[in-house]
Amino acid sequence: MDYSDLNFALAAPEIVLAILASAILLIDAFVDDPRRVLTHWLSLGSLLVVAVISAYQLSSGVQSSTFSGLYIADNMAHVLKLCSYVAIAVTLIYGRAYAESRQMLRGGEFYVLALFCLLGQMVMISAGNLLSIYLGLELMSLSLYAMVALRREHTISTEAAMKYFVLGALASGFLLYGMSMVYGATGSLALDEIATAVQGGANSNYIITFGLVFLVSGLAFKLGVVPFHMWVPDVYEGAPTPVTLMLGAAPKLATFAITLRILADGLLGLAADWQPMLAILAIASLAIGNLTAIMQTSLKRMLAYSTISHMGFVLLGLMSGVADGNTQAATAAYGGAMFYAITYVLTTLGTFGIVLLLSRAGFECDQIADLKGLNRRSPLYAGVVLLLMFSLTGIPPTVGFYAKLSILQALVGAGHVTLAVIAMGFSLIGAFYYLRVVKTVYFDEPAADAPAIHASGSFRSVLTLNGALILLLGLLPAPLMALCTQAIASSFNF
Repeated sequence: MDYSDLNFALAAPEIVLAILASAILLIDAFVDDPRRVLTHWLSLGSLLVVAVISAYQLSSGVQSSTFSGLYIADNMAHVLKLCSYVAIAVTLIYGRAYAESRQMLRGGEFYVLALFCLLGQMVMISAGNLLSIYLGLELMSLSLYAMVALRREHTISTEAAMKYFVLGALASGFLLYGMSMVYGATGSLALDEIATAVQGGANSNYIITFGLVFLVSGLAFKLGVVPFHMWVPDVYEGAPTPVTLMLGAAPKLATFAITLRILADGLLGLAADWQPMLAILAIASLAIGNLTAIMQTSLKRMLAYSTISHMGFVLLGLMSGVADGNTQAATAAYGGAMFYAITYVLTTLGTFGIVLLLSRAGFECDQIADLKGLNRRSPLYAGVVLLLMFSLTGIPPTVGFYAKLSILQALVGAGHVTLAVIAMGFSLIGAFYYLRVVKTVYFDEPAADAPAIHASGSFRSVLTLNGALILLLGLLPAPLMALCTQAIASSFNF
């Protein structure tokens, strides 16, 4: 390794978070408070510190790499990291009351694991080498495995953790095998050198194509798309709800980042090979996700299948960047996919925020029927549910409409009109189960023993802001879309 290019300042967010998370782990060992108030605020403070660092790097136009290309600091990384900080912070705020009532705060593991999970995501987002991608992925995954099993006395959570661990290990094996094939064909693990080798003729080597199949399979598992979706419904349902939110929100941004870096940066010359794979995965995910979600009565399982279908839309955006070897539309297509991923995470935060709001000691809000008559109990929260479901459906003026429109425009622009029509058709099918939730909230009678809804001031404020952003970004999507497009344009050479 060439040590002449070391620049630790570029990796300041990761270095600072690693130090702060380790300090919180040590401090928490001397905390006797079972509510872990100090640990909670230290964790949020740590997120604020790294957010300031990343925001400074973004505003200063920091665009460079270090550690011999293992680490990349570019605009896409800065934007996705900032969104990840917000997602983790909101998850900690939403999940605090739930975790406290389920004795999940007996130690500070919930907070420390969340921070190390975020650290892994940050490494993934800034990875410029297959090695650093894998290291970040495993740091994130190991933290999530432990978090799913955090309620040790809860049999369902333990079972979900075992399923997630076994299938996650299988996916890691796929990725490693694919990486080894790519290394064998190109002689490098660095994405820029892989891209050079592919352009130089390595794409004619069947070994790299073989490795590509395994790489796409491993990435598909981490995104939770069909046919690698088997773990999603069971883990979403079995994990404690704050952990389900941790699984369904921020990690999607990190997985999106490594998928884009591997396929659109390192293996862009093989677009003709991986685009059909993404198309098949996307259509299968839209079909299975939407059709299976219709039959669900469990709210968390319905949201799990909803996630599968939405990740199909993200894949459609990723496969629209190259048309007949022309990358002219790549920036718009990948920017649209990035916009979709960010806004989907925002919607997921709000949706599980409602689930956590209605869960209380001794009661899990895990059935659609548990939302009956929410409008009678709280018109504000019912309005938030309405906006969230409309956004997931893609109904204007919510942000979900513009997100889906951007993907459909990218598909049509790349000549994939048939895929656009199929995607629209499955979105209409998906409208059924989302609008069923709205019907339950507004037109069903509440249970006779339904208690009053109580939430902390911070919870109410964040959830209300979450719902307002769904509407605001739908009315004014241009700034966020421009930010995503600019981040893609400045981070890749198409």
